[in-house]
This record gives sequence, C-alpha cells and structure tokens, in this order.
Amino acid sequence: MIYEGKAITVTALESGIVELKFDLKGESVNKFNRLTLSELRQAIEAIKADASVKGVLVSSGKDVFIVGADITEFVDNFKLPDAELLAGNLEVNRIFSDFEDLTVPTVVAINGIALGGGLEIALAADYRVMSSEAKIGLPEVKLGIYPGFGGTVRLPRVIGVDNAIEWIASGKENRADDALKVGAVDAVVVPQKLREAALDLLGRAISGEFDHKAKRQPKLEKIKLNAIEQMMAFETAKGFVAGQAGPNYPAPVEAIKTIQKAANFGRDKAIEVEAAGFVKLAKTSAAESLIGLFLNDQELKRKAKAYDKVARNVSQAAVLGAGIMGGGIAYQSALKGTPILMKDINEKGIEQGLAEAAKLLGKRVEKGRLTPAKMAEALNAIRPTLSYGDFGHVDIVIEAVVENPKVKQAVLAEVEGQVKEGTILASNTSTISITLLAKALKRPQDFVGMHFFNPVHMMPLVEVIRGEHSSEEAVATTVAYAKKMGKNPIVVNDCPGFLVNRVLFPYFGGFARLVSAGVDFVRIDKIMEKFGWPMGPAYLMDVVGIDTGHHGRDVMAEGFPDRMKDERASAIDVLYEANRLGQKNGKGFYSYETDKSGKPKKVFDAAVLDVLKPVIYEQRELSDEDIINWMMIPLCLETVRCLEDGIVETAAEADMGLVYGIGFPPFRGGALRYIDAVGVAEFVALADKYAELGPLYQPTEKLRAMASNGQRFFG
Repeated sequence: MIYEGKAITVTALESGIVELKFDLKGESVNKFNRLTLSELRQAIEAIKADASVKGVLVSSGKDVFIVGADITEFVDNFKLPDAELLAGNLEVNRIFSDFEDLTVPTVVAINGIALGGGLEIALAADYRVMSSEAKIGLPEVKLGIYPGFGGTVRLPRVIGVDNAIEWIASGKENRADDALKVGAVDAVVVPQKLREAALDLLGRAISGEFDHKAKRQPKLEKIKLNAIEQMMAFETAKGFVAGQAGPNYPAPVEAIKTIQKAANFGRDKAIEVEAAGFVKLAKTSAAESLIGLFLNDQELKRKAKAYDKVARNVSQAAVLGAGIMGGGIAYQSALKGTPILMKDINEKGIEQGLAEAAKLLGKRVEKGRLTPAKMAEALNAIRPTLSYGDFGHVDIVIEAVVENPKVKQAVLAEVEGQVKEGTILASNTSTISITLLAKALKRPQDFVGMHFFNPVHMMPLVEVIRGEHSSEEAVATTVAYAKKMGKNPIVVNDCPGFLVNRVLFPYFGGFARLVSAGVDFVRIDKIMEKFGWPMGPAYLMDVVGIDTGHHGRDVMAEGFPDRMKDERASAIDVLYEANRLGQKNGKGFYSYETDKSGKPKKVFDAAVLDVLKPVIYEQRELSDEDIINWMMIPLCLETVRCLEDGIVETAAEADMGLVYGIGFPPFRGGALRYIDAVGVAEFVALADKYAELGPLYQPTEKLRAMASNGQRFFG
C-alpha cells in the first residue's frame, strides 16, 4: 500500500502501475469534501515520491465514480471573504493540476456518474475510459455557479468551445455515446470490461504506443481559435444562452464569458480567471437560493426515504375517474412500472383517459425517450374497466372524481366495500379536508390525500395529506408509491387547501385586490413574470380554470374566513358568471387561439374589460414594487402560518412545495428563503406598511418575535 486514507487509497498493481481508488468510508457515494481533497493531495505526493511508478489508474470503489463537490460545505465556504474563498479555490486547483502534471501517464475508469468535480478530475487525467452505463457532466449552473475545479479551462480544450459551452451552460448529464462522439472520453466499454480496458490503455501509454504527453499538451495551452473564430463562437453563444437562461440566472452566460477571457491563456492563468469568476458567482443571491433548493431537495428525499421502513409494497394500483387527470395518473404509474386499473362510470371517460395516456406515451416515443415496445408495455399496464371486478387485488386506489365532497364521499364509501382490508384509498383532492371525507369510511386509518398537480406528467410534486385518522403505514405506503411514480412527495397535515393551495389563494387574493384597485391585469402579469414566475396570475388562473379557482376560493374562504373571505365580488366572480372559464373554453382573462403546434396561445381580448368593470372599485396609482408586494406578502405570510400551524414540518418542505407545486421562482429559493433574503425584520416592516389591505398582510406574533430576535428560517 503506497497510501491509505479514509477516502482514497493508492495500491501497487503490477508492471509499475498503481491504482488510486476513491472510496469514501461511511458514505454511499464519493464526493470532494475537505477530507477527500486533503487525501488527494497526500496521495499525489506519495505517487510522486515513488520512483517505481510508471502509470496511474484512477478508479472508484462505489457504484458511482464521483458525484461532485460536497454541496453542504459550499454554504460555509461561500460565506468566507472573497480573498479567502479565492485562495481556497486556487489551492484545490493546484491539487488537480499537480495530478495532471505527474510525469507518468494517467487513465481514469469512469464506472458510474461523474459530475462536477468528478468529471473535472477525470479531465485532468491523460485518458478517460467510460462505462456504457455511466453519465458525465458539469451541472454547476443549476446551483447558480459554474465549474470551479478547472472545468471551464480543460473541457473546451478537450472537446472544443462549442461543445463545452453546450455542456456547461445546460448543466446536462451526458450519456457515454455522446461523450465519446465529442471526444470527452477516449473509449466506451460495457461495465464488465471497464477495468480491463483502462489497464490496457494505460499499458499502451506506458510502452510508448500512445504519447500521453502529446495528449496532455492542448490542455496546458491556449484555445486554438483565432480572434475572428473566437468572436463568432463566443458572441453568438452568449446571445443565445442569455435568451434561454434569462436575466435571473447569470451563471450560464458568466461561464461563457470566463471561457472567452481565458481563451488566450495557458492553463494556470486560465484557472486564475475561472477562480475569480467563480468567487463572483458564489456571492450572488441566485447561487444562495439555488444551493439552498438543492439542500432542501436532499432533505425532502431523506424524509421520504425514512418512510420506506413502514411502507408496504404497491404492486397493483387503481384510479377512479378517467378523463385527463385520471389518464395522467394512469400514464405516470404505468410508465414507472406499476400496473393500474382505470375505472370510470362510462365509456367516454375511459376513452378520454386512454387517449391522454397514449398521447403522453407517444410524445416520449417521438422524442426518442421511449421505444415503441416500451410504449406498448406501458399501455398494456393500464387496464380500463367499468366495474369493480378486479379491485379485490388492488393495493392502492386513487380517487380522482369531481371536486365535490358529497360525490367524493359516495364514491369512496362505494369503493371501500370492493377492496381488501388494508388497501389504501387516496383522494386526489386539491382543497377538501381529508378528515371530512373520511367520515364516510369504515376504515379511515387506510385513507389519505394524494394531491397531484396538473399536468400530472410535468409537475414533480405530490402532496400526501395525513388526515386525523390516517395511519402511519397508509401515509408511508402512499409516499413510497409517489416516489415509485417518479414524483417528489411532501407529507402535509390536513387543512383546507393543504399547503400549496392554501398558500396560492392569498396570492390570488392579492391579485384580485389589484384588479379591484384599477390595475391592468396584463401589467400585473408582466411584472410578476419579470419577478420570476413562469406565468402571471391572470394567465395562471386561466390555465387552472376560472371555475376551479372560483370553487377553491370559496373553500378557502369558508376555511379561513378571518382573512380569505371577501364580501365584495371580485374578478373571478364576474368571469365565472360570464362563463369565461379560461383555456378550457377559450376565454378567460385572455382569449385563446390554437398555434401551429396545436397549443393554446393567449391573446388580449378587449371584451374582458367590460366584464371586469363592475369589480373595479377605485383607481390607485401603484408602482411595480407595490404590485409585487401586494402579491407576495400574503403568499409569504400564509407560508409562515402553514409552518407555524404544523401543516408542514420544516421550512425546507414548505419552500420546495411552492417551487415544485406552483413554480415559485427557483432563483428566489421559496417563500421563506425570500423572507430571509429581504430580512425577517425588514419583511415584517414591509408587511406593516400595507396593513390597510387587511388580515392577509398582518405578520404573525411568532414572525414578529423572530424579527426582534434576529432569527432566520434558514441558517
């Protein structure tokens, strides 16, 4: 043994070859934390000190290669003064460069995922052999930063500027065949042959058959493009990527600027350029929020995994109520490998549900994400039925009928008599109390809420709602099934609207107040989209459905009359009465035309102004900042109340529910992180400024106490 640590070992093989193996003890994956980086420095020094070494094989003792840097350490590091953060980054880069500068050839065997720092250490080697099952990439832009261990320097010199920009600016994971095509790796082999192929390549480099020094040299020099070629490559890319990323996500464009600035320098100077830009991005609010989201997502996964110990296996599911929602649920279950019965009371509903599932599967085939054979397999896993004949073998039934408590109670009571004891009943309700619905059941312990968001195939969130009598086993099994469907489940306690809709309706309430104050809804949409929402509130209401919103508003007003009930009619009332229901019937706040691809396209319709006139009670001059505050303060304060009321257990779950469920701007991190960014004391003062607008704008006493004590929701 040449070197032995807790994360890295260096072992002598035969013919002067040593194996540097990453195998971080106590962890399921390898990552570059402080320990691993320190040991990598020591391992390289040990190799340099051993004159018998003729070549180095780099491998992993895990199923993955290296997943990247330890993100949990970023939070602390990024708080350091700029000079200290810069010095630390350059020190890590010296380790990678020292590895690259070893006098002997180096080959990396990429057996599994190699992301971020995992790919960057591989790029520092002379040769890369990749398993056909592995994936590689530099996903740092998804955290609001860019590669900081030499990725912006080495990748464009290995695969060319255009390819490197695409990889880095998109942050995507790349399959082995694509990596080989662009030259990111030198060979791709089946997993069983990986070690053998890597050792063979290393032996041929040691013998001189392959010139490892010539292979290494381009990474040490400037990029081989003349001034005109550089201008064409970089300026075109910056314009395109800026348009795709938008102004709130600076990292992709900054990465291109960094590659451009460093293009005419050799490796060491280029790394200094990268490090300076890395520090600049690390201090942005976008990086803080996106890294926070990543950590929140890890917390969500950890909590969901904890339910696995209690959960029962779901091998057969069923959905009650076909149509678009039922078809979407059936599609998602079948696609991810759980067969599902799809029951409706008439053939038309069945046909609509099957058509929805077939359409979604067909789109995956068109995009090359599914083979025709797999599509047929998924369709065969959806069994339509008009009867309860096979429901005796079902493990979970998802009720997705009309959003009416009496109808739902009747259907749930009926199906309870058709399933075996222990079968879980889950209501896909968006607002109705689970405890209320459970009153119709003999086994309320087997009943939970399972709220999918529309469209099911695109929205990542599922709220699993624990009713007053729901058993832990029922909750856990539903969580496990949601994960199996490829969704991110969040367990919430029962109340009208649960988490997401309870928070969303105060946001809509702020919008209704703005319209009633004479503010143009098109202007509101533009301001909130600029703020970062995927669509403005008027457009969102049209997509959700004015009738759905009208019903939800009434449920919320009944549940929280002190702050959500408004005696005056609002925009949603007059649109509902005028049968302007949104996209579903072509007219809402906007009118809708079908574009060339068959999708609804919104257009302004002056006729809506007459419809809205009766609910415009005053004319107020409001700034863009006022409009944002009228919308955001109620949403944020209701999120605080959900946390304080125990509807959601943690701030991380609350924020992720909003990001996954309603598209809260990810670069802002969620409602509670948004309050942190403003400052809790400053946010309370801001809310007080708008106190005249009513109870939705009044901070809770606990929030006031947090403000007084200098507390935050995160950190």
